[in-house]
Amino acid sequence: MQDLTASDDKLPEAPRDAVAPSRRAFMRGAGGLAAVGAVCPFSGASSASMPLSRPEELAKGITPDSRGPSRAMVEAFDGPHQAGILTPMQNHSCFVVFDLTTTDGASVVRLLKLWTDAARRLSRGQTVAPLDGNPDKPAADSGEALGLGPARLTLTFGFGPGLFEKDGQDRYGLRDRRPAALADLPHFNGDQLVPGNTGGDLSVQACADDPQVAFHAVRQLARIADGTAQLRWIQNAYSAQFAAQDTPRNLMGFKDGTQNPISTMPGHVQAVAGGKSYRQSAPEEIVWAGSEGPDWMQGGSYMVARRIRISLEHWDRTDLSFQETVFGRRKQSGAPLTGHAEFDPLELDAVDRDGNPVIDENAHVRLGSPASNNGAQILRRSYSYNDGLSFVAERWPPWRQGLQYDAGLFFMCYQRDPRTGFVQINERMSKLDLLNQYATHVGSGLFACPPGTANGGFIGEALFKGVVLRTASAGAPAGSPVKPVSY
Repeated sequence: MQDLTASDDKLPEAPRDAVAPSRRAFMRGAGGLAAVGAVCPFSGASSASMPLSRPEELAKGITPDSRGPSRAMVEAFDGPHQAGILTPMQNHSCFVVFDLTTTDGASVVRLLKLWTDAARRLSRGQTVAPLDGNPDKPAADSGEALGLGPARLTLTFGFGPGLFEKDGQDRYGLRDRRPAALADLPHFNGDQLVPGNTGGDLSVQACADDPQVAFHAVRQLARIADGTAQLRWIQNAYSAQFAAQDTPRNLMGFKDGTQNPISTMPGHVQAVAGGKSYRQSAPEEIVWAGSEGPDWMQGGSYMVARRIRISLEHWDRTDLSFQETVFGRRKQSGAPLTGHAEFDPLELDAVDRDGNPVIDENAHVRLGSPASNNGAQILRRSYSYNDGLSFVAERWPPWRQGLQYDAGLFFMCYQRDPRTGFVQINERMSKLDLLNQYATHVGSGLFACPPGTANGGFIGEALFKGVVLRTASAGAPAGSPVKPVSY
């Protein structure tokens, strides 16, 4: 295994002015956005653009320069919270889940240390380890990201339930430290979860403005994990490059994330129902776990990932008026059916001349609103995916069967507690949402994302402090004996 802590004189740090604006800067509101002029906190889009290549270059077959304005930008890895949660969304995501294969608790700790050191280097645009050029052994880095820059790469790590307990067994001596909030997700109405896209012990979400940078990072971490963990499932996804002030659109053509916590609109009224106004909470209030859970998770967050296949063929044959009824919003403007602009509040009490709700009782925006869920809010960080074609049997009329687009939404959300966040919201949506006739949840995962490495430690370090890990030793049966671990 390469020494990932070694210095690398051949690969200097990115220039100071290439460092991406901090999350705190974005929380200052519109003034901060004007100052950086590049990224919107939750749209994931860049407003700057590079000039097109000259016609004479294109005529000669010269490849246009693909180095965008964010190519050299660095998102800091170390901090009180993990990057990649409140970080302005990048254009590409590579989400990967691992199963632990070792019975040795010390090996798990070692893997997390190696991953942390590797993530620090990768997020700076460096190779995962120094390159020594020795032709008689594999290179320390696969090399496909050389010259691409950091491209705002973030690596966000999560712990699945299997780290704490699997098949009723306390694998590593961590069962008592499993947070109550990391409870197994219930089976929701309509779920058609595929085991190969569900569950797992460790997760890594790699996001970058270049897809090769994101996949390169995952590829290096998987190689480091060899012998300790193996790949279980992976999902590549993307977010289109809309203007910074615009909410991205999903593959159904609607704006996706209008009701997300937005730093430039603190206290914004999202909905009005029963004469009560429901206001937008600050992201920090929704996202970060506090004293209600174990100490080691304070400052962390719980991430739910759902792979949602959308019947695009069926959707594309649906009248526009019904599409807007399904969502409860206008397709072009994103405005609620009771308003004129995208961020107008949902007037859920409004009725038409016949006394029917203007926003249908089963409309997507109504069922997802805090007004319908006892005030519950989550931070969405979702991407679109397109995996080609697959054989699909629709579960709603017209019940077509055959090859259809294997495409849709890779939904990810962060919250303080999924039981009062995603689970509370999705329980009603899975039963009542008009969108269900087009969307099917086929993959799922729940992970506890520990706080960041503010003091230069490794990811999840506080989880292991004072724990007596189950550790295999030479000649001893797997899972024994045990020995204390101290740092």
